Amino acid sequence: MIAISNNRKRRSGGKPLAGRQVLPQGRRILAWLLLIAYSAMLIYWMFLGFGRAVQTEGPLRYNLEPLRTIRLYFDLSNGVSYSGRLVNLLGNVAVFVPFGILLPLVKPRYNSLFRLTLISVLGIFVLELMQMLLRVGSLDVDDLLLNLLGVWAGYALVRLIRD
Repeated sequence: MIAISNNRKRRSGGKPLAGRQVLPQGRRILAWLLLIAYSAMLIYWMFLGFGRAVQTEGPLRYNLEPLRTIRLYFDLSNGVSYSGRLVNLLGNVAVFVPFGILLPLVKPRYNSLFRLTLISVLGIFVLELMQMLLRVGSLDVDDLLLNLLGVWAGYALVRLIRD
């Protein structure tokens, strides 16, 4: 059995540098398995679920204007149902909360909010780009922002529980 430890030098007070806490091996493996399973489920939702169909005609769909789609959902005269608004706004936040919890657990370097934000923006952007290129959705900067809020919410939960 391989022991997992934090070999970085410690500051006074005995806490690991940068707030890193390493899980025991069994819990870390469980966190990895949960991350892999949840990622697979999310990819299914984003590319195949909810009756998604490939749009074979027309231009690629994208929105690069921050808050454009979000403002649309707050415009009550646009015909979008209340439940449709909630699913889009809250759903895009909620589905990424587990990543804010699991990524710092499996990779202690992501205990840094800056590093977690960088890897999350990169991952979310790739998913959004793939949705557009595969024509099963659009690349929407607002989805990226809402997804990132979810990652940050998960990260905040972990920090609250640990501290």
